[in-house]
Amino acid sequence: MDAKPSPFVPPAPKPRTVPPSTLQMIGIVYRNPLELWGEPSYNEPWISVSGVGGPLLIANDPGLIRHVLVDNAKNYKMATVRQNILRPILRDGLLTAEGAVWKRSRKAMAPVFTPRHNKNFAQPMLKCSVHFAEKYAEQSAPVDVARDMTTLTYEILAETLFSGEIAGEPGSFETQIDRLFETMGRVDPLDLLRAPKWLPRFTQIRGRKAMAYFRQIVADTMDLRRKRMQRTPDDVPEDFLTLLLRAEGPDGLTRSEVEDNIITFIGAGHETTARALGWTLYCLANAPWEREKIEAEIDQVVATVPDPVDWLDAMPLTRAAFEEAMRLYPPAPSLNREPIEDDRYGDLVIKKGTQVLMMPWTVHRHRKFWDQPDAFMPERFHPENRDRIDRYQYLPFGGGPRTCIGASFAMQEAAIALGVLMSRYQFNTTAQTNPWPVQKLTTQPEGGLWMTVTKRG
Repeated sequence: MDAKPSPFVPPAPKPRTVPPSTLQMIGIVYRNPLELWGEPSYNEPWISVSGVGGPLLIANDPGLIRHVLVDNAKNYKMATVRQNILRPILRDGLLTAEGAVWKRSRKAMAPVFTPRHNKNFAQPMLKCSVHFAEKYAEQSAPVDVARDMTTLTYEILAETLFSGEIAGEPGSFETQIDRLFETMGRVDPLDLLRAPKWLPRFTQIRGRKAMAYFRQIVADTMDLRRKRMQRTPDDVPEDFLTLLLRAEGPDGLTRSEVEDNIITFIGAGHETTARALGWTLYCLANAPWEREKIEAEIDQVVATVPDPVDWLDAMPLTRAAFEEAMRLYPPAPSLNREPIEDDRYGDLVIKKGTQVLMMPWTVHRHRKFWDQPDAFMPERFHPENRDRIDRYQYLPFGGGPRTCIGASFAMQEAAIALGVLMSRYQFNTTAQTNPWPVQKLTTQPEGGLWMTVTKRG
């Protein structure tokens, strides 16, 4: 019997053994926060420090994370540093809104993401994935799979949530979203130092052109749909865009809140799934023994299960690989909260104003919670092993009241996209494939994910 291959260990920053100086820390946080964390972050339940921006609590313990996100969630608001990064992009979108505005937005969007609506999205997801897969039919040169997955998920988002009525072209969209996250989607040193808001942020200045592009897309998209609603009110799709526009009014969302939520889903709602798909294909290419099992599963399901709405449940190995890729490369690598009043968790006192940082990046790689935490091992998420994973040690979609509203949408989308792509093609790395994980708004592969795409037999 052949020995079981050693698990693939994908690239990641090594934990620091020496704390950086203040100046070094500011540079690292701006360039790539994933390179900041030292050994304690991967070994201790929590770490309390006093940094340049004030008191900071790094929370790794699942019980403490549950306390902050669920048990005492009312005492926690979004952290100031996080809001300084995201609010200039998303304003009062669902990811950044708080209080009454967040409640209104969540209520307005909830009908879109019910199980019934999610099932209705399956066929459009399949249609987009099949159409996209055709571009690889005559492909011979390596392609950047990271960029391609951005295109695919954008097309799926446009077809499902906007019924194909997003203004703008995908090619231009790819370029502008890269520029947006390269600039406004990262920490500005002035935010880290909690400098006054009136001081201009260099990152925001650089991102203004890309931000204006997205705002124009939103304005044009809303205008297209409003005209259709006026022209043929009985022939308007009951999608995300229509429901948001109908929620606009004195007792619902303001016009600016509608705009902010549209840009949240156009700009960020697809980006997380795109990154997870890219990292999944990359990890499987480096673990062909895992890919072989998944290809067999996908081939069987695609051939015998006609309705793609059933694919996710029918493909546990494929789902496990996707979830393991999200463990290693969480689409949202940090969750930030700040207590409104002093709080306590056991013997730990959390003072008002403390930045509470819960990082899926370190929690997902914590030495106390995971066996071989840096290795790609999809069997962790096989059905017989799932019960061993605490709900709050695995946070690809967050947790508590602010759990990602589109989590089920994303999981179904991933199963269908992987089912279509991997049933037709095999993705392999090249000598030039050398990605490095970088934290911007999401965990992105610096250098891209260059791969060859070959037709399967």
